[in-house]
Amino acid sequence: MAAGLARAGRRTRAAGWRRPLGPEETLGLLEASVVHREGAVLALSKPPGLAVLGRPGELSLAALLPALRRRLGLPTELHVVKAPGRECSGLTLLSSCHRATEELQQFFTGARRRGQYPATYRAVTVGVPAEPEGEIRTGLRWQQQGDTAVVVPVPVPGRGSLARKEVKNTLTRYRVLGAAGGCALLQLQPKTAFPEQLPVHLTLLLCPALGDHQHSSRVGRVLGVPFLLPPEPAEPRAQVLDEALLQRLGLSPQQLRRLPLHIHLQELVLPQGPIHAPPPPPFLHTLQRLGLPGHLEL
Repeated sequence: MAAGLARAGRRTRAAGWRRPLGPEETLGLLEASVVHREGAVLALSKPPGLAVLGRPGELSLAALLPALRRRLGLPTELHVVKAPGRECSGLTLLSSCHRATEELQQFFTGARRRGQYPATYRAVTVGVPAEPEGEIRTGLRWQQQGDTAVVVPVPVPGRGSLARKEVKNTLTRYRVLGAAGGCALLQLQPKTAFPEQLPVHLTLLLCPALGDHQHSSRVGRVLGVPFLLPPEPAEPRAQVLDEALLQRLGLSPQQLRRLPLHIHLQELVLPQGPIHAPPPPPFLHTLQRLGLPGHLEL
């Protein structure tokens, strides 16, 4: 499996992850990115930008599963048990047995109810949290902005909105693993699950994830001091970085627009124990360029 990940890394670097991959390239990347296989359960490392379900006609993990099953020589169809969001990379848990799927889903639900954190992410942030570790708690809800639905925080949700399930209380535990030059490597452990929870929570820390072209515009700066903008005027746009950081990353403003989100699902705790997927090569390259810990995993 290590050799497969190395091949996947070379293929990723060749494609640069600076342009959308075609179906065959993506399928080959997924096949080479399998990190765990036991019985009916299989885990691979999903590249950033690949939708799990996707819209009709859109390239997605679900659309590629039949071909992936054939390439891996599996006798029955695969379905998704757990996966990071579209823009995130990392561990994607698949199963070819409905009973195994149900047992794993019950395990994850039970773990969260017991106060455990079965999923651990890594994130590169623009900015360093004021505290080295802590919790981010807020309500989240969908809000319509023009033709687009966006996720926005609700700091003090009302009982009625919670009861009607218009708002969900969310919690993420974080820890700073290293910091350099105004950027940080964070460990993130969400206790709840809501679409885009992690990037939104990072903006509430005033430390948006690198490559967040959706929510980072909510963090403004005056004389270098970050502050949170209300969601209404903060239209989604390509992330803006200062010239010094662009130079450290070796990026032009045009390349920055195609920079993937640096949030990676690195560890999942299963009933048999934890499984891991190393960050993708672009993520590790960023760590190396910034002098953050973890780049030696490359």
